[in-house]
Amino acid sequence: MTTRFSVVHRTEYQYGLPMSDGYTVAHLLPRDTPTQRVVSAEIQVTPDPDEYEEHIDLFGNRVVRIGVHHPHDHLGVTGRCLVDVDAVPLQIAPEHSTPWDDVAQQLWMARGERAAEVGPFAAPTAATPAIPELDHLAADLFVPGAGIVDVIRSLSTRIHQEFMFDASFSDVSTPIAAVCAARRGVCQDFAHLMIACLRSRGLAARYVSGYIETEPPPGETKLTGSDASHAWVSVWVPELGWLDADPTNDQVPPQRHITVAWGRDYFDVTPVRGVVIGPAATQWLSVGVDVTSVDDG
Repeated sequence: MTTRFSVVHRTEYQYGLPMSDGYTVAHLLPRDTPTQRVVSAEIQVTPDPDEYEEHIDLFGNRVVRIGVHHPHDHLGVTGRCLVDVDAVPLQIAPEHSTPWDDVAQQLWMARGERAAEVGPFAAPTAATPAIPELDHLAADLFVPGAGIVDVIRSLSTRIHQEFMFDASFSDVSTPIAAVCAARRGVCQDFAHLMIACLRSRGLAARYVSGYIETEPPPGETKLTGSDASHAWVSVWVPELGWLDADPTNDQVPPQRHITVAWGRDYFDVTPVRGVVIGPAATQWLSVGVDVTSVDDG
């Protein structure tokens, strides 16, 4: 089954005094994947930018660089897109997948194209460190010989059941050790936590940035984290390639998610980030995301 989604992601900065210059980098243009096709995508900027350039980064993501080099008291960056997404069930029985420790051994020995594909996603980062708390959370799930898909599903379920979604608890700088201690956080935290667990065992896991449907179909439950950009995990599985998992909603694989970009962690694919040059002044930020399914005609 294929669903067409319309996505509008609005980011608005207001400045207490006019800024003289500003630079912004945005990951708002979705990418094609084996289960996703981009019908249309654009970014609108106000005021009119003096610089606007799109390029493809090392991970294959579409990145836009924006420069506003004249006085401005606000900056608006709005991404709009139409995307077709295929709902694909899990293609392999979890108990029949390759043992996770065999996968870790394959990754350790990977060379050439395989190493280039998975290597960047197997090493810890500042946001996904191999901390002692990871053993307390998930050591019992990594039983020698357990199928990797079963491990992925069990880890997703554990994070979903033991951690509370709390939008007021954390921000992008909150370390996963604090998330583990408080047993709460947001989708970015849960993605980082799951990735850190997997990488600490020698597995390759990507951080995926995107969206989930704001209003679900009749009779279906609204997904947690649907009022902002969303984040989940993609794990390398020999039989499948990359398998997505959303620990916030305990979905393996997710069914109604729109992929924008992937990287090692949040900081590779921040939706909008930048710097302004000007007088010291108060700044206000507002972000809104609307994702709806539409008739593709």
